[in-house]
Amino acid sequence: MLTVIQHEDAVPLDRLEPWLADVAVRIVRPDRGDALPSAAELDGLIVLGGTNNAYDTEVAPWLAAEGDLMLAAIEHDVPVLAICLGAQVLAAAGGGQVSVDAPIGPERGVIQLRLRPDAAEDPVLRGVVTALGRTVSAPSMHADAITTLPEGAVWLASSNQYPFQAFRLGSGLGVQFHPEAGPELMQRWAATHQDVDADTLTADLAAAEDALATLTREIAEGFVAQVLAVHDRVG
Repeated sequence: MLTVIQHEDAVPLDRLEPWLADVAVRIVRPDRGDALPSAAELDGLIVLGGTNNAYDTEVAPWLAAEGDLMLAAIEHDVPVLAICLGAQVLAAAGGGQVSVDAPIGPERGVIQLRLRPDAAEDPVLRGVVTALGRTVSAPSMHADAITTLPEGAVWLASSNQYPFQAFRLGSGLGVQFHPEAGPELMQRWAATHQDVDADTLTADLAAAEDALATLTREIAEGFVAQVLAVHDRVG
């Protein structure tokens, strides 16, 4: 069973969803009172983004438990894909640091990722490197940022604005960018931010669409392969 933790209606699986057809998917909504599973129940775990910050445990008390769950899943060698807020929660739970409203400013729109050499050996990102090379377009929409990785994490990608765009911690992959976000979802998010020019975003998304769709596919296929391997291993 692949468990997906979704924090709010506005931040869904979106274009990742069709690529998960080969696995049974359970959506868990802690914001609606759903209980988090135990790590022993998981074949895989995706933790999506959201508008809270990683330390916002008074407003969203489930975030600390999500961090503990991701670390427990990693201890059980369960594949984890943590996206944006999910990646920030994983980084903080693992002993790293996150800057809330990072002083360098928000990163919104289509960005250029630089995949580091270790990405070519990563079980999920190596497909991205093979298909797209080491300079890759990606959707981004965040103001908080990971500033220190957990001890033992492998640094996998950076952008011009923020260094820690992807990292691996054991069986967990954290990505600051949004591989799940298609053009319509990006436009809806952008409409809530006055600092985004809608026409520029539309043009950038259209120009990069083939690469963005490939990024989603390669991350999804690499991650699903990991999940299926766990399912086969545990029966």
